[in-house]
Amino acid sequence: MAGNVLVFVEHADGKVKKTSLELLSEGFRVSTALGSQLNALMIGENASDITKQIDSYGVSEALLVHHTHLQNYSSESYAEVFAKAAEKANAEVVLVTANSMGKDFMPRLAAKLKTGLVSDCTSISVTDGILRAKRPMYSGKVIVDVTFSTKGLKLLTCRPNVFEITKNAPGDIKSSSLDMDVKAPKATLKELVVGAVGKADLTEAEVVVSAGRSIKSAENFSMIESLAEVLGAAVGASRAAVDAGFAPHSMQVGQTGKTVNPKLYIACGISGAIQHLAGMRTSKVIVAINTDPEAPIFQNCDYGIVGDMFEVVPMLTQEFKKLLAE
Repeated sequence: MAGNVLVFVEHADGKVKKTSLELLSEGFRVSTALGSQLNALMIGENASDITKQIDSYGVSEALLVHHTHLQNYSSESYAEVFAKAAEKANAEVVLVTANSMGKDFMPRLAAKLKTGLVSDCTSISVTDGILRAKRPMYSGKVIVDVTFSTKGLKLLTCRPNVFEITKNAPGDIKSSSLDMDVKAPKATLKELVVGAVGKADLTEAEVVVSAGRSIKSAENFSMIESLAEVLGAAVGASRAAVDAGFAPHSMQVGQTGKTVNPKLYIACGISGAIQHLAGMRTSKVIVAINTDPEAPIFQNCDYGIVGDMFEVVPMLTQEFKKLLAE
C-alpha cells in the first residue's frame, strides 16, 4: 500500500472553504488510485467542530492542531506543522490550495524536507502508480506535464476552481490531535488590518468582474460593484487601476496580483496586457468590454463588446436583474 494523501483543510468563520472541498474531492480520487487513504489536516482551536463538515468526502483521519503560535499565519510555523503532520499521517502526497498562503509556505516546506514541489496544478493523475500533474507556465501559454524525480513525499499546490467537488461515501472520521511544541516565529505580527467584510474572495469566486485604469476613479468602481452584486461576483482590478490608486492591491488580478479561475470573467475597460492575462487566462468564459476594437483582450475572450463600459455595464446590470428575477 502506498503512502497516504494529506489535504490541508482551510476554514473561516466556522465553515470549510470551497477550495478545500475541491482538494478533498481530488485527494480522494488520488488516494483511491494509489490504493491508500485520505487524511485531512486542520489548524485552529475550533478545528474539531469542522470535521463533521467533511464527513462526506472520504476522509479517514483528521489531524487537528492548535497552538498559541498558530493563531496568526506564519510560513515558519506552518512549514514546521506540515512536516510533523506529513510524518504522522504517513503521507506520500500533500495537497494545498495555491492561494497566497499555500504559495508562501509550501516552498519552505519543500526545502525543509528536501523534496519536490509542483505549484499551481490544474490536473493530477496516477498512471501505473506514478503521480503526474499538469500546470500552466509562461503566463498560461503552455501546459506542462510534470512528474517527480524525488522519491517519497510529494508536495502540490492546486489552482482554485479547477477540480470538481464530489461527495463520497460518508463514514466515521477518526480525529486525533497533533501535539507538538511549535517554536515562536522569528517574524512577529504587530497589526492585522481586516478588509471589507462580506466581499467575495477573488480566488474562490465563480464570477469575477474587473475594471482597468479607464474606470477613471475609485468612486466609479461603484458601477462595477453594482454589476458584481447582481451576479454574486467578486470585484477585481488590473494593475494599472491599482497603480493609479483606484483600487487596493488585494483586488489586483494578474501576474503580480491574484490568479483567478472563475466560470465567468468580465473585463471592463481592460486592454489585455500579458501581465493581466496571466492571472485570468484560464477562466471558463471571458467577456471583454472595451472601446478599442484592436485591444489585445479581444484576442483572448469568448465574447467581446466594443463600447464604452460606462454605457454598457449599467445596461448589463439592469438586464441581469431582469433575467435573474424571472
